[in-house]
Amino acid sequence: MGPETRMLTPSPNWYCSRSSDAGPGGLFGFAARNSVYLLQIGLGQSPFHVLGELVGHTERVSGFTFSHHVGQTNFCASSSDDGTVKIWDVYTRTVVTEHTLHQNTISALHWSPKVKDLIISGDEKGIVICYWNNRNDSQHFFPEPRTIFCITCSPHHEDLVAMGYKDGMVVVIDISRKGDILHRLRGHDDEIHSIAWCPLLGEDCLTIRPEENSDEHEIPNGKVVQQTPVTKDCYLATGSKDQTIRIWSCSRGRGVMTLKLPFLKRRGGGVDPTIKERIWLTVFWPSGQPTQLVSSCFGGELLLWDLTHSGKRKCTLFSSSSEGQNHSRIVFNLCSVQSEDKELLLSISMDRDVKCWDMTTLECCWTLPSLGGFVYSLAFSPVDMGCLAIGVGDGMIRVWNTLSIKNNHEVKTFWQGIKSKVTSLSWHPTKEGCLAFGTDDGKVGMYDTYSNKPPQISSTYHKKTVYSLAWGPPVPPISLGGDGDRPAVTLYSCAGEGIILQHNPWKLSGEAYDINKVIRETNAIKYKLPAHTEISWKADGKIMALGNEDGSIEVFQAPNLKLICTIQQHHKLVNAIRWHHEHGTNPELSYLIASGSNNAVIYVHNLKSVIESAPESPVTITEPFRTLSGHTAKITSLAWSPHHDGRLVSACYDGTAQVWDVLREEPLCNYRGHRGRLLCVQWSPLDPDSVFSGADDFCVHKWLISMQDHTRPPQGKKSIELEKKRLSQPKPKIKKKKKLPGKVTTKQEVIDVVNGEECKDSSLPIENGVSDQEGEEEVQEPEIPNGIPSNVSKELPSYSLISSGFEKPKIPMNPKVIIPKKDLPKEKSDALAKKKKARSILPVSTALDHRSKEDLHQDCLVLATVKHSKELNEDLAASLNERIHLGLFTDRTALYRMIEAEGKSHLENGHPDLFHQLMLWKGDLKGVLQAAAERGELTDQLVAMAPVAGYQMWLWTVEAFAKQLCFQDQYVKAASHLLSIHKVYEAVELLKSNHFYREAIAIAKARLRPEDPVLKDLYSSWGAILERDGHYAMAAKCYLGATSAYDAAKVLAKKGDVASLRTAAELALIAEEKELSSSFSFRCAQELLSVRNWMGAQEVLQQQECLLGQRLVFCLHELLSKHLEERQPPEWKSSSFPAYHCWAIKTESAFTERVTTIWKSTFGLETTEQYQAAFQQLRGIEYPPATGHTLSKQLLFHISHDLTLAVLSQQAASWHEAVRALLAAVTRSYDSGNFTLMQEICILFLPEGCAHLKEKLGEEPAFKSLEAFFSYGQLYELWWNLPRTPLIKIQHGAGPVPFIDTTSAGEQNGLSDISSPEVTDPEALAQQNDGFPQVPTLSTAVEQDQRTTEKKPPTLSACEVLISQMHADLQGTQKAIAEVQETLAEMIRQHQKSQLCKATMNSPEEGDPPMKPHLYSENPDSQSKEQVNEPVSLTELTKRLTEANKKMAEFPESIKTFPFPDVLECCLVMLHIGSQCSGYLSPEMQQQALELLQKYGRSKVYKRSCQIFCT
Repeated sequence: MGPETRMLTPSPNWYCSRSSDAGPGGLFGFAARNSVYLLQIGLGQSPFHVLGELVGHTERVSGFTFSHHVGQTNFCASSSDDGTVKIWDVYTRTVVTEHTLHQNTISALHWSPKVKDLIISGDEKGIVICYWNNRNDSQHFFPEPRTIFCITCSPHHEDLVAMGYKDGMVVVIDISRKGDILHRLRGHDDEIHSIAWCPLLGEDCLTIRPEENSDEHEIPNGKVVQQTPVTKDCYLATGSKDQTIRIWSCSRGRGVMTLKLPFLKRRGGGVDPTIKERIWLTVFWPSGQPTQLVSSCFGGELLLWDLTHSGKRKCTLFSSSSEGQNHSRIVFNLCSVQSEDKELLLSISMDRDVKCWDMTTLECCWTLPSLGGFVYSLAFSPVDMGCLAIGVGDGMIRVWNTLSIKNNHEVKTFWQGIKSKVTSLSWHPTKEGCLAFGTDDGKVGMYDTYSNKPPQISSTYHKKTVYSLAWGPPVPPISLGGDGDRPAVTLYSCAGEGIILQHNPWKLSGEAYDINKVIRETNAIKYKLPAHTEISWKADGKIMALGNEDGSIEVFQAPNLKLICTIQQHHKLVNAIRWHHEHGTNPELSYLIASGSNNAVIYVHNLKSVIESAPESPVTITEPFRTLSGHTAKITSLAWSPHHDGRLVSACYDGTAQVWDVLREEPLCNYRGHRGRLLCVQWSPLDPDSVFSGADDFCVHKWLISMQDHTRPPQGKKSIELEKKRLSQPKPKIKKKKKLPGKVTTKQEVIDVVNGEECKDSSLPIENGVSDQEGEEEVQEPEIPNGIPSNVSKELPSYSLISSGFEKPKIPMNPKVIIPKKDLPKEKSDALAKKKKARSILPVSTALDHRSKEDLHQDCLVLATVKHSKELNEDLAASLNERIHLGLFTDRTALYRMIEAEGKSHLENGHPDLFHQLMLWKGDLKGVLQAAAERGELTDQLVAMAPVAGYQMWLWTVEAFAKQLCFQDQYVKAASHLLSIHKVYEAVELLKSNHFYREAIAIAKARLRPEDPVLKDLYSSWGAILERDGHYAMAAKCYLGATSAYDAAKVLAKKGDVASLRTAAELALIAEEKELSSSFSFRCAQELLSVRNWMGAQEVLQQQECLLGQRLVFCLHELLSKHLEERQPPEWKSSSFPAYHCWAIKTESAFTERVTTIWKSTFGLETTEQYQAAFQQLRGIEYPPATGHTLSKQLLFHISHDLTLAVLSQQAASWHEAVRALLAAVTRSYDSGNFTLMQEICILFLPEGCAHLKEKLGEEPAFKSLEAFFSYGQLYELWWNLPRTPLIKIQHGAGPVPFIDTTSAGEQNGLSDISSPEVTDPEALAQQNDGFPQVPTLSTAVEQDQRTTEKKPPTLSACEVLISQMHADLQGTQKAIAEVQETLAEMIRQHQKSQLCKATMNSPEEGDPPMKPHLYSENPDSQSKEQVNEPVSLTELTKRLTEANKKMAEFPESIKTFPFPDVLECCLVMLHIGSQCSGYLSPEMQQQALELLQKYGRSKVYKRSCQIFCT
């Protein structure tokens, strides 16, 4: 079976009466989020395949229906929460027409089965709209002021429509009579979920007696309407949330049968107690079977009801004989499709599966799984090939068997113990079925995918989202155990708080260890470690790379995590790091490490030299091996191809995945199939042409590289279109939140993706609430007005506006606009003069003293009796208790009763302050304070009085008041009160915990000792938050306050602009961090160099004594740039205005003499020792080799570095080093395809040729290589300056053969010239077309310089060095090895394909030929003696490879070390020149060239070129 595209779709929308439907011809569609996905059922070998997607709605699709009319079966309709009803053409997947007639949310939709252009829809307010799309006409009806839940048109009468309402009412209307209600069918007492008409007309198909318990025996249900002469008798079935199905008679207008759902016990357990509350009852009446009815049940089961049985109805359970075939959650929709003369039933469910059932056998035919959240992570098992784990935001893990042929979507789901978004996955490297996962809430666990056991969960949780997981060798303390006491690999997790934990997979219940402790101890690090965001182990387990929030990548050596190098390339948060695999044809590629960050550029670094040399002190790398540019947003994921060398795929927020040829820096293929931001990507381990990608569109796509139309990511308008497509996804309905001062953003934008979802803690898989899109609300979260992400409100408490550091300053009132009192109107002045009467403290007793005269007289008598009685009898005491106001005149006890009654009245009326005053009068201050504290009613006045109750009571009151103020969000005031009782540390901690850092630092600085660690902790914490928020300068101040100048300099440099880098360098220099300062100065100088500001760059570099060597490089770079600009103005012209030094003006002296003169006068280089010291500074810096895609500025700087080393060595009389450095510059320009630059270097540094060097070096291999490249340039210069004559006929079989086209293949990088020869790459010759255009008249730098042609005779004798037998033999051996390796790689790919076929098919098809253990060579020219398509066995290939490697080992290392021009290419050019101009090529050289071509020219690279050149 050939490869094909596949996808896992988003989950069908929940709680919709008709969100899926089947159409004629085996079409099936379901609504998912704001789209509709279309499936073709039962055609071809696969039982179904996804046709595509209907895209156009901007909010959730609530309804979907097909047209079933002949001639327009390609039409369908959809309704959405965006208020539109759209009619689609399925074949073109475009909108035919649409209407927006509804003013409210549309809740139901149906295409009439009798009227071909009628679409009926209803909304939540009860409005029904009939829309005829062919004539663009519509009618509105308002049968009932209730919420419509479902609508179904009659299949027998074109005017009858049945509607179900939220309150249980069912209504049948006649749309031809202005929506008159024919029947109101009452019986249900809850939501109507589904309505189905009997497929046969008439009521003779069922013999049903009237229900005994029916209340409507004699009269029609509802109001009586005038009978229509048309017979409209038909049965109607309805399913309701009240757990019943009712069959209604339309002729009688009443219910005739009620079916009660049975409670079914699940296998292995009882009934879930919550299952009755979670019910959706959908019904389906099979066509042609009026006696049978299909319905859903409580837990996802499907039931087939037999309507012929009287009494207790008989129902049959679908798939009763098969374990686990039923849905596990409630079913929302049922529909059927005809396929191969049998009826198939399709169901969608809350378990996110679409299932297909055979109505004959009631068994499940197939299942389409779907996804209910963002796809955060993809991981292929290294043991069970083709097993893809998918981490999804719906709280579940899917494991997809991508090798299955019978079921292309064989997926197993895991949800137990997760309860949150799955953000990271990683398979155990050797243990089958062991899958580690990380979640949004910081959980790390392991699943055994071959069992049904719950996962093991690590006892150590992260505080924030788990970004990445990696398996690697143990490091201390786990690695310190014995071999039997420790695992071979441990699990590492990296999360949002910036730490990496090491988990012991044998003891997940034990403590996990923070590896930062090991890093600090091993490397003696005192400064603050950066927050980690990514971890990746090299395949051999010896090297670990960590990506950081500041954009740096740190590389450590196991097991003690010694820091060996830091990559300072990215300047934003690192999202992805991937090591190249180790099974490629070139072992050196395993040292490549690719990285992507929040900026759009991917960098690849070659760490071979660093890892093999194991430096004592860490090395800083600032130059990439390859740079991959093209994406327009942040990089989220990377994956190397396991089938190729140096091939990488990247996922990006620009909505595309990009395949790169890393070694050539070329984009190969761009995939644009997703409708959202890509979050993860994986290369298929079995198919070199297949890639899997996941995005925030809830989809996983398998796509083929060879089928893509685009080669690079979209730019300009295309990226805008992709952004519009992404923004058309469902939008969240988030309430606006008030501006919260003082809050800070959380780290990393993966949390933006994560915080869109809500997951509930339950024993069942996570539900998304009402609908899918409410689970993962939106791709792009809205921001609060001050730029604070909405997720912060979930993590931090709200603050008051007290903080002076964050609140807006109060604007003082302008005194000029205040109206004086004397200007106020008189009435207002009098009113203001009247003071408001104070509230009475004793209102109850006062009121009692204002009663009637009789009551007052009685009070006097009672009071007199009390005063003159020695003892109170019961009657007197009762009278006194009734008259509490008399306590003012009797004893203290009575007074207390009066005060108690008065206080109770104050509390009931909401005046606690008056109650407190009464208690103070009573003398119970302690009780007042305690009561006020309990009720949260303490005031400043009460706290001020608290010392009267004693010292301890005062302390207790102040603390209680501080807590009360915290509940009221008055943190600063609370801290001030804590300070009043000398609780400084508590006050500082209170402010710090609520992010009032400025106030906390002010207090700590004023009240604590300067060396107190709390102060340093405050500075560090505030600095970290400011750094995360992008306030780098303020963060640097905090780090300086914490006496951490190292961190201050690093945070200043994070912005990466010239001013920030310059300041960071100066700061680090002041703090005596010289190494850090020099690195920032060098970065700043490079930034200035990119805008051609050499003067500014030198100013920055001169502050660092250790960068003298770089100053020399920049000086030579300036002179070389000036020279090239004068020689080739169009090519080296730049948009930025250059800032040259005065000494860059050209003089008549030689170039090297100018360089050394400036070095002496400007930089003070005079002695040999100074030259040697500068040389030592620069020799340790290595730059990656050049390619045809190397940027011009980068290439020129690297060449300037090599040339600086050459001049320094020359001045120190170290001719060997000088030649090697000059050779490096020449070969770098040669490798970049820039022949013009190579010629300019030779002209400037070898104006008189190589004779003077030959006297000093003789047969030195490096010199021989340099001499060869110099002669190579002369050879092409001679060719291009031949006399222009008509085309010369070279007799070789065919007719005339024109000249070679010499247009440069490297023009695109801006460095090449039209004179750059394409034949510098031997393979380029083989790619020439049969007809070559004539060489154009060239005006190159070489041709303009006539000195060479005037001084040298027209002969090729100087190029004799190029005819090297040794180098021709070496190059031939290298080509032979490459051809064998290519053939072996193809053999491996074919073997993998054959294994794939064996694994996915039970037995080979009849007639299939057996696989042979050899490969037919696809390259007819790869061997000399074999015929085309002659089989090449593995043994023969191995033998050839062994012989070639053995021969390769015999060559001297000096020959293999230094590059050499292609010998056979040079022979071809010489013979071509000799054939055109006699006397140029001596007979001896011609004979040697022909012999070399005959001996080594068998490769396909030279065959066609030989036909052109040789006679």
